[in-house]
Formats: sequence, structure tokens, C-alpha cells
Amino acid sequence: MADTELLARIDRLESLEQIRQLPARYALCLDMRDIDAMAGLFTPDVRVGRDKTGRDALRDYLDETMRVQFTGTSHHVGGHVIEFDSPDRARGVVYSKNEHETGPEWVIMQMMYIDDYVRVDGRWHFERRLPLYWYATDLNKPPIGDKKMRWPGREPYDGGFHKLFPSWDAFWNRKGAPEGPVAAPAPFDEFLKTMRGSADAPRVKVR
Repeated sequence: MADTELLARIDRLESLEQIRQLPARYALCLDMRDIDAMAGLFTPDVRVGRDKTGRDALRDYLDETMRVQFTGTSHHVGGHVIEFDSPDRARGVVYSKNEHETGPEWVIMQMMYIDDYVRVDGRWHFERRLPLYWYATDLNKPPIGDKKMRWPGREPYDGGFHKLFPSWDAFWNRKGAPEGPVAAPAPFDEFLKTMRGSADAPRVKVR
């Protein structure tokens, strides 16, 4: 094996490990309310809302959100799929099961993050996190039916959990298994891209 190929493979393994650490560190920072450390996981020019950028703006937004809406939280990171677009850019999907103390209610949530990662000065960061929600509801109120996002004091709404992947609607719009042979396996580094197809990222309400 050529030295350049070996170095590239080592770099990919080290990049994978750094990227896998990002969601775990994000959860720890969020739950321990270390807002500065959390902001440091993102790129220096991270976009915040429609008209703000930078870590300071992100820190201020997160500080207000975690101070006003939640007393305590616990974020449990699940499966993490990572694909590379180049040696310095990657994307991923991360499952997260969360618990929130919010006033007199205990809200549980199932969601996923759609992430973009970029390497800046030798270190991997979040460039963007798109949260897609399946449900949020009081622990004692199972979220049966439509509009599973049910926060105290808010009208129920859809969290977009299935919107990024066309397979969900396709599954329910047909009456049985697809016709024809099983599709060829997606290229290893294009699994998410193949699943997503041409689907646009949905608009998601801030929780």
C-alpha cells in the first residue's frame, strides 16, 4: 500500500472518531449547561436563525432557550451514520432520545439530527444541525395519532421526523412490497444520499 493511501486511510479513521465525538459532546454540554463549550463545537461562522452568525450569537440563543424553557435535560445519543463528501467535509444522521423537565411536566422526545460537518484548522466542527422530531409528549401521555409534538402550553404540531426521506411516504402510498427486484445496494459512502434522493430539507419549528 502506498504511503499516501495509508495516510489517507488513517486520516479518515481519525476524522470518523472526531466526528463521532461531536454529538456526544453536544449532549453533555447541553445537559450540563456549558453553553460556551457547546458553541465551540460549531464553526466560527455558524448561522443562527435568519440574520445572525457566529458562536457568540449561538451561545446567546442557546443560553436563553435552555434557561427559559427547561429546568433540566438528558440527551441520549443513538445511532450515528457518517458519510464524507471530501477529506474536510462530511454529513451525518444522529438519533437522539431526550428527556426534559419543563415546569410541572416531564416531556420525552424522539428525534434525529441531520448534520453537516467541516474541518477547520485541523479540527472537525458542526457546520449545521437540522433537528427532525417524531414526538414530544408528557411521560404519562403517549403521543398516539397525528401531530405528535405536544409541548405544554402549545398547540400540537408535526416535527418533520420522516420528511427528509421519501421512503416513508412511498411505503404507505403503496399496498405491498415494491414491484421488481431489490435495488442494488447504495455505494458505501452514499448511503444517506441514496436514501434521501432529491428530497429537500423540511422547515421545522423551533421547539
